Amino acid sequence: MNSPQKGFFLDTRASKDSHERSLLEEHFAFIMTALDSILSQTLDGQRLHGPDAVTLLHSANLASLGRAADTVTRRLHPENFRTYNIDRNINYTNICTAVCDFCAFYRAPRHPEGYLLDRGELLRKIEETLALGGDQILMQGGLHPSLPLEWYEELLRDIKTHFPQINIHGFSPPEIHHFTKISHRPLREVLERLAVAGLGSLPGGGGEILVDRVRSAMTRGKVLTDDWLEIHRQWHLLGGRSTATMMFGHIETLEERVVHLERLRRLQDETGGFTAFICWSFQPDHTDMSHLPPAGAFEYLRTQAVARLYLDNFQNIQSSWVTQGREIGQLALLYGANDMGSLMIEENVVSAAGTVHHLTLDQIRSAIQQLGYTPRRRNVFYELFEEELHSPASELPVLAAAL
Repeated sequence: MNSPQKGFFLDTRASKDSHERSLLEEHFAFIMTALDSILSQTLDGQRLHGPDAVTLLHSANLASLGRAADTVTRRLHPENFRTYNIDRNINYTNICTAVCDFCAFYRAPRHPEGYLLDRGELLRKIEETLALGGDQILMQGGLHPSLPLEWYEELLRDIKTHFPQINIHGFSPPEIHHFTKISHRPLREVLERLAVAGLGSLPGGGGEILVDRVRSAMTRGKVLTDDWLEIHRQWHLLGGRSTATMMFGHIETLEERVVHLERLRRLQDETGGFTAFICWSFQPDHTDMSHLPPAGAFEYLRTQAVARLYLDNFQNIQSSWVTQGREIGQLALLYGANDMGSLMIEENVVSAAGTVHHLTLDQIRSAIQQLGYTPRRRNVFYELFEEELHSPASELPVLAAAL
């Protein structure tokens, strides 16, 4: 019997390779056509829906996503400026009864590293913030097991008595939910009492991913999705404003990421009370989830761009330079963000996970200016200050690094 020709095998292999390349090219062309169709419909004013948003989150065409998100941003914000604010994160306690696998900041009750900030020290921090041009504090802490609701009311009254001009952007939904449990009071009453005592606006902390499968898998003893949303709903119905957040890049699926966006969008349709959306990638170092690979800049920019397209009823998207650094934080202004976020005189939670970025006021302004925009300072309600601040900005990161 004659043996097969060597050339026959070469020709067959070459034909197979050519066929596979053809299939890949056809598949790529199909994906690009689908991507272009979704983006075109979205830019024509059709509301982006779940399956299409998942398709976008799978896309490797970051440039197209960025262009589309920037187009939407420019429509919402045709002005020639981009904004930032100056505030300080004050964590009044790190003692927390909840157990969050992703958190490097909290300490269990009776842990030797647990603290409750002295009232005088807290007031001193606010005084420094005002001296440096800040108009707001972001005040959050752990779920302390023994502090009554009256303690928090007294804290708010003390701050407003000493510094009536400061806005207190305080108490994340997990804290508010905790307050209802320790006080045995209904949510509406707790929120009303805090507002009367001086609470000015509500942060979106503790959102992570608003899917109970995800929340239950990585937290114990913490508010679940419906209650997180209800706290914002009731605050909005009282006339209050709040921010919304998302921490992604851990154990959630892309579909669950979109469910999170959908739940925020539905509540915003209902109340209109959210001023802004901020997303950031999970920082795994020094946490019980440190085995997970961190999501990189590509994933951050892709997720923010899709969020901008999906959250069509949110006026503002903040960059997260605190987790991403200056360059990616600046690039985020071309991927759906219209706000550079806060100078953040002090920050403890993200830095506890080993991610430490500091920018001066001049660096934030220059990042905006390099993109052709005028930097404008705003408050938490996105009201602009008439004049730009002229302060010793070079001193700010020194203070932040020392805290």
